Amino acid sequence: MIKIFKIGISLSITIFVVVFLSSCESNFKEVQKSTFSEFAPSGEADDFNMKYTDSGRIKTILIAPKMLDYATVEFPFTEFPKGINVTLYDEKGKKTFVVSNYAVTFKNTDLIDLQGSVKISNETGQLFETDQLYFDQKNQWFYTEKKYKFTDPKGISFGEGVDFSKDFKIINSQKISGEVQSAN
Repeated sequence: MIKIFKIGISLSITIFVVVFLSSCESNFKEVQKSTFSEFAPSGEADDFNMKYTDSGRIKTILIAPKMLDYATVEFPFTEFPKGINVTLYDEKGKKTFVVSNYAVTFKNTDLIDLQGSVKISNETGQLFETDQLYFDQKNQWFYTEKKYKFTDPKGISFGEGVDFSKDFKIINSQKISGEVQSAN
C-alpha cells in the first residue's frame, strides 16, 4: 500500500510539473510576442544602381538586386542580401571590379563586409578570390584572415590572411604558397 501511495505521489508530482511547465511556456510565448519589436529596414530598393561621383568624376558604380537600409537602428548599416557588383575607378580611370554574394556596409565605420564567393579583378588580368573580405572605404584597403587565391598573369598563389590596396600595387600576405614567374 505504501508503494502504491509513493507511485501515486510521484505520478501526481510529475503531472503537476508537466502542467506547470507547459502553462509557463505558453505564458512565456505571450510575453515574447508582447515585447517583440520588429527589426525591419527603414528603406528598401530592388535593382539598386548607384553612381558615386567626386569633382565631376565617377568614383564608384554599385549594382545590387536588393538593398535594405537599417538607418534607424542603434548601429546603422546597409545590407545587400543578394550580392553586389561594384566598379571602382582610380584617378586615371583604371577600373577594379568587386563581386560578392552578400555584402553589408556599416555606416559609422565605413567598413564593408563582403561574403560568399568574393572576387576582385582589374583590367590587367589580376584576380583575387576568397570567401570573406573586408573593405575599408576611407583608406581604400582590402583585408581578410580567410584563405584566398590570387591569379596574376605571372602565376597563381594561395594564402591565408592578406591585406592589399584596391589596385593590387601593395600586397601584404601572412601565409603564401604558389608559383610566380620571376621579373627577368
